[in-house]
Amino acid sequence: METIKKTAITVEATVNAPVEKVWKLWTEPEHIKKWNNASDDWHSPSAVNDLKVGGQFSVRMEAKDGSFGFDFGGTYDNVIPNKLIAYTLGDGRKVKIDFSVDGNQTKVIEVFEAESQNPIEMQKNGWQSIMNNFKKYTESN
Repeated sequence: METIKKTAITVEATVNAPVEKVWKLWTEPEHIKKWNNASDDWHSPSAVNDLKVGGQFSVRMEAKDGSFGFDFGGTYDNVIPNKLIAYTLGDGRKVKIDFSVDGNQTKVIEVFEAESQNPIEMQKNGWQSIMNNFKKYTESN
């Protein structure tokens, strides 16, 4: 049996906010809906998040013009408040997010396994754009 090694992609941001605020805005559905988009012509009209080991999450991502949309979801494998979130996506790919404190800043590092349908660079750019939106949203709220 052949094992296929998945490519790991890393995106990150240093957010000018304490880790408690970063964690809250990253994990609460009412906030997720406000920052979880890669471009201004997309949005997340709904989000559900049961943040615990074995809990599930689902975020609806759609083009604002209604031309395309999909559900992004998975199951939590590990949750350590203000430090770590790890989950498995519906398609089996793994994602890990580390939150580390540096004074009044929080570094968020997200590592995810690439899917095979889109180019690696496109995936990295999309996830980094969402991370950048999160940073901007958190620092302005």
